[in-house]
This record gives sequence, structure tokens and C-alpha cells, in this order.
Amino acid sequence: MRRLIGIFLIGILSFIFAASTGAQPFVPPSQLHLTYPPLQHTTTSDRLFFIGTAPKNGNVSINGKLISRSDAGHFAPSLPLQMGENNFNIRYVNLAGERDSERQINVKVLRESLIKLPPKDIGFIKDSLFPTVDIARQPNERICFDAIATPNAQVLVRVGDREIPLLPRRRNIQLPPNSSVLTGNNEATVESPSGYFRGCTTFEVASKFDSPIYEMRLGDRIVKEKAVGKVQILSDKNIQVAEVTSISADPRTGASTDFSRLTPLPKGTKSLITGKQGAWLRLDYGGWVRESLVKVEDAEAPPRSIVRSINTKQVVDKNNLNNAWSELTIPLEVSVPISIVQGDRNFAITLHNVTSQTDTISIDPDSIINKIDWVQTEPDKVTYTISLKPKQQWGYKVRYQGTNLILALKHPPTLSPISSSLKESKPLQDIKILLDAGHGGNEDLGARSPTSYPEKDATLITSKLLQDELQNRGAKVIMTRTDDADVDLATRVNKIEQESPTISVSIHYNSLPDNGDAINTSGVGAFWYNPQAQDFAKFINTYLSQKLNRHDYGVYWNNLALARPTIAPSVLLELGFMINPIEFEWIIDRQQQKLLATTLADGITEWILNAAK
Repeated sequence: MRRLIGIFLIGILSFIFAASTGAQPFVPPSQLHLTYPPLQHTTTSDRLFFIGTAPKNGNVSINGKLISRSDAGHFAPSLPLQMGENNFNIRYVNLAGERDSERQINVKVLRESLIKLPPKDIGFIKDSLFPTVDIARQPNERICFDAIATPNAQVLVRVGDREIPLLPRRRNIQLPPNSSVLTGNNEATVESPSGYFRGCTTFEVASKFDSPIYEMRLGDRIVKEKAVGKVQILSDKNIQVAEVTSISADPRTGASTDFSRLTPLPKGTKSLITGKQGAWLRLDYGGWVRESLVKVEDAEAPPRSIVRSINTKQVVDKNNLNNAWSELTIPLEVSVPISIVQGDRNFAITLHNVTSQTDTISIDPDSIINKIDWVQTEPDKVTYTISLKPKQQWGYKVRYQGTNLILALKHPPTLSPISSSLKESKPLQDIKILLDAGHGGNEDLGARSPTSYPEKDATLITSKLLQDELQNRGAKVIMTRTDDADVDLATRVNKIEQESPTISVSIHYNSLPDNGDAINTSGVGAFWYNPQAQDFAKFINTYLSQKLNRHDYGVYWNNLALARPTIAPSVLLELGFMINPIEFEWIIDRQQQKLLATTLADGITEWILNAAK
């Protein structure tokens, strides 16, 4: 009876507090519940965790074997999967023998192969035939044609009037997904290459070919299949140039979003097109961009430029001393592609398709720039390395103004000259901090706990408590959401760009891919993308884990949208694992939430005050 009264009181207090924050209240479970996986699930993992809960006064078994649960009744075991169909029966039995004392949930999990398997009958796997979309390449550029077909067959491909033999691949190295770093399983594996074929060739002259035709012979049987995409060899006489028309374009190392990002190209950037693949264009400096982000025009010659003198100046917002910048202007004949690399106290910008004639550089003494060095690393590539005075970089932005490249480097925040007594109580006076409560709305729940309590509610509670703590320290806090609203990633990122805060912090709680260990994985983690955010990510992660005595999950470089803004040090924090049965109880504990917010605010304050010196 006392236990029931306690649960009731916890529910009432949770409801009152949640109502004040806009989050949904936590409701304790009353019967067997499975949060993950869904009843019909497909995965390529060799194991899978089962996240759920049930009343404590009973036993839970999966396929007849009892599983361990937390004191609150939550469970998260990981079970092995065989290839093909796997069936699981989850059963709860109330030991008190009450009515409705037994409940069951049946789950069907299909484990598929990581690699495409050859056809069971003679033939090709159609979507394995290269190219799957129209492509264009340069004369004499090596093009490889791939197919998955019946093992032990003879395979060739016809492109125009040319026959290209395809040979069996001796081995097939399978790389793990990027997420494998988070589970400690980051190792390449060798899969059986049976049925994988490849053949490569070059084409010397500009041509347009219909879709390649693949042919396979096995005994007296012949099978032919046509690829989807067509092949074009570009002419060096018909030059086409792409000009970025969006605010910026995110180039990639290859022709899809599976490939890594390169430095964003500002609006107006022009570059020669050297290849095409579906909806992607390859530019002559190496990056691939979506065709929808550029306009394509015929040109007489590839875009090239020289670069001469460079000057700097200080730009200050009189209404906001914490919005001061050192601007570096590089006059060019054409807006060329750029690449940026940040170091601890230097900033390197590379101009592609440029030859230097730089003899004079002017540096404003009031700027944060100490000196500028340059080197012509290649005949068409110049790198300018900017040595900075501050020990911490606070943000940058790049734009083209006509054909002038403008690089703006943000000054450190200016701490208000207030009395020592006020400084102790308001150490962040006039400092702008942006907080992003992750997820939100009916569609974006985020990770879910054993009870299905959503991440979006936990992040909102933490963010609003943190907002109060930072405001009490004098900070001006900008929130991307203050209620259960569906705010898309682009809007959140744009908010950071518009507000130009001193720092940006995105609040999240964690989960794992299917092959993770939900029971034994816990703790706080931090994610950064731009080097200017690395020090803050490392500091705040260590600060939280030590002050709160939480496990240190680690600090990761990661290509996350909320970590990518360059205008301020931007980090994404994962403050605990929703799927961990024990850590979830810590996440929803009212007193621990307040302690977490206070500790976060203390860590943010300490880092800003030290970094701004």
C-alpha cells in the first residue's frame, strides 16, 4: 500500500512540474509494455535489444528465459539474431496471482544480410548494375562497371560498340557504419565475394552512350540485363560552369549524402563541371554538389583568378559589443571554391583555381589577427594561414560580396565592467547563449525510455531549467522552442545563424543502434563538428561527469546539424541514455534534473569566463 501511495505521489508531482514546463508528465506503467523493437522489425544487426517495462511484482521472460530488470521494473536485454526470421515471445507473470496476471507480446524480427546476395536463380541483381543513374565523366577517366550475378558465370558489359569483361572480385571488404564507433564495433570484415563482378575501362573521346547492357553466360544459358543509367563522356570544348544560387551549398566527397561534407561554398561560387551522377555535379576542385543548388551555364573558359593585396578591418555593432568582427577582404576576378581548416590559434583558408600575386597585406591593429602567411601549394591552389591573438576561436562566417571574398572572424565576448559584488551574482551579464531543446512535436519524439517516455519531454524540462539558471547569472538566453513544438532542423540552425550567440548548446538524451548494449551503456557525452567547439565540448563533458559522478560516455567529432554552425562554438550534449533502465530513473528524477541544470550552468559559466580572458 505504501508503495502504491509513493507511486501516486510521484505521478502527481511529475504532472505538476511537467505542466509548468510544457512537457508531458511521466506515468508509471501498469502492465507489460514494450517500447522497442516494433512487433514487426527488420535489421542487419547480429543482435537486438528489447526495451520495455512491467510491474515489479512479477517476472518477465523472453522465449521462456527470465530476464533481469531494474528496481523500477524496466528491462533492456540484448539477444542474438540468426539470419532470416526470429520470433520472440515476451511474457509477464504476476507472482501474486491476481486477475489478468499474465500478459504476452510476440515480436517478429527479420535479420537481413549487410551485403546484397546473388540471385538464387541465374541472372543479375538489377539495382547492382552500374550506373543506376545517368553519369558523365571526363575523357580518359577510369570508369568501373559493377554487377552482382550468379556465381561462376562469365560476365561482360557492352557500352556502345565496346565489350568490357567483368571478373569476379577476390574479396569484398565490408566497412562498418559510422554509428559503430558509438558501440565499440568499428572493425572492417571480409565477406564472401561470390557473385560480385567488376570491370574497368576508359573512353578517349566525347560520346553519349545508351544504358550499358550486361550479359552473363552459364553453361548454355545466356542472360542479358540493361542498366538504368546512361553514360556520357564530356567534351573539353563544351565547357559548363556551375554557380551556387542558394545561400550556401554543401559539397560532398561523392555523389550522395552518404559521402562526407566539405567546406560550404558561399552563394556566387563558380566552378567548372567535370562530372555528373544523377542529381549531383562534380566540380573541378573535387567536391560534388546538388544540381538544385546551382545554375549551369555554358562558358568560354574555366573560372580562374589571380589574387593580390589583402586587407583587414574591425566591424563592431554599437548596440552589441559582443557582436564584433575582424573582416578580411580578398579581391578576386571570379568567386572561386574555398576550403577551410581551423587550428587551435590559426585559421587556414584555401582558394581553389587561383594563382597568387600577393605582395602586400594590411592588418588592422585592433583586429584579432596577429599575422597572415600564404603559400601557393599547387599551381591553382593558394592557402592563407591566419594567426590569431585570442586563445579561443568564437566563430566565423564567409560570403562573397561581388567577387570579393569576405572572411569575418568573431571577437571574444566582452564581459561587462560591473562591480565585483554584481560580477559574482551576474558573471554572464550581456552574454547571449542559445539553447536548443532537442526534438519536439507529435512526429519527432526522439529516443524513448522503457516506459515510452519520450526524449523530447526530458530535453524540454532540462532546457527550461538551464534557461532559468543562466538567466540568474545574467545571460540572455535564446530558446529554439519553449513548448512541445515541432521545429525542424533547418529552423533551429537558422536561429543560431540569426542570433549569433556566444555559444550554442543543443540538449539531448541518448539511444543506440540495434547492436548496442542498452544495459551496460550509460553516461554523458558531447559532440562537436567545428574545431572552435572542441575545447568547450571536452570541458563541459568532463565537468558534468565529474561533478555529477556520471559515467563519461565520451567526446566525439560528429557531422550533426546542430553542431555544424560556424558562427559560434556549437555543441550537442547527450546527457544520459533514455534506453538504459537505471539511468532513465535518474533522467526523470526531479531533484536530479535541477542539479543537472545547475551544474551545466556552472560549467558553461566557468568555461566562458576562462576562455574569454
